[in-house]
Amino acid sequence: MKELLLAAITRVLAVLLLIPAWLRSPGQARRLACGWALSLRFPAENLAGLTAGTLAAFTTARTEAFWRHRTLLGVTSGHRDAAEQHRLYLAETARGGKRVLPPQDSAHVSGTALDVRPREGAQWLEDHGARFALYRIYDNEWWHFEYRPGEAPPARLPHPGWREGVTR
Repeated sequence: MKELLLAAITRVLAVLLLIPAWLRSPGQARRLACGWALSLRFPAENLAGLTAGTLAAFTTARTEAFWRHRTLLGVTSGHRDAAEQHRLYLAETARGGKRVLPPQDSAHVSGTALDVRPREGAQWLEDHGARFALYRIYDNEWWHFEYRPGEAPPARLPHPGWREGVTR
């Protein structure tokens, strides 16, 4: 119930922000108002460090999701530096998990991966993301998407680090 209320407030806020967004950049008012409203809804979101292509694709996708489909799309994690990725990898490996790659293999480190939220937003991105070259990559991670322009849709893997015939 709380999520529905917050989503409704975010949508109302975006509509109210359309006028100042239009005054700032008439051709980009919907994108700006959407971004401003979602930055208030997801204040810890950090899009810094994403490649220009990844950021543009995600911004375009979230704007369409928001205005055409009334779906909120936020990011819980985008770019990570190699040290942070290494810490996450060591912690995950110690638990015996299969959700984190070492830094040299992680698209988060290269700035082309996004962990998105809420689940409804991730589902929207799974359904529509190919138009933006954003693809869900792993079966065990509903939230993880990668920007892969100019490629055929990648085959989904069971988990990060999966290699046919090899387990880690």
